[in-house]
Amino acid sequence: MPEEGEMFGRVLKMLGGENVMVKCTDGVTRRGRIRGKLKRRVWIRDNDIVIIAPWDFNEAERGDIVWRFTLPQVEWLKDNNHIAKDF
Repeated sequence: MPEEGEMFGRVLKMLGGENVMVKCTDGVTRRGRIRGKLKRRVWIRDNDIVIIAPWDFNEAERGDIVWRFTLPQVEWLKDNNHIAKDF
């Protein structure tokens, strides 16, 4: 679950390298950066649900991707009303 300062997001588009476009639950589209810890361990694709942590100094535009959810985890989040059914 997202901690303080983090939020859910849906990957819109892969930008290449470690950058992706993410539509966040607050309605802002941010450029997310896949952290080094996840870069070669977790493959992120379009329409994946992720946790993004906006940067302190540029929070409306950039953020770090902290976690990617699998399909069963996304279904559980929707069933327990943590994210909207149409998100």
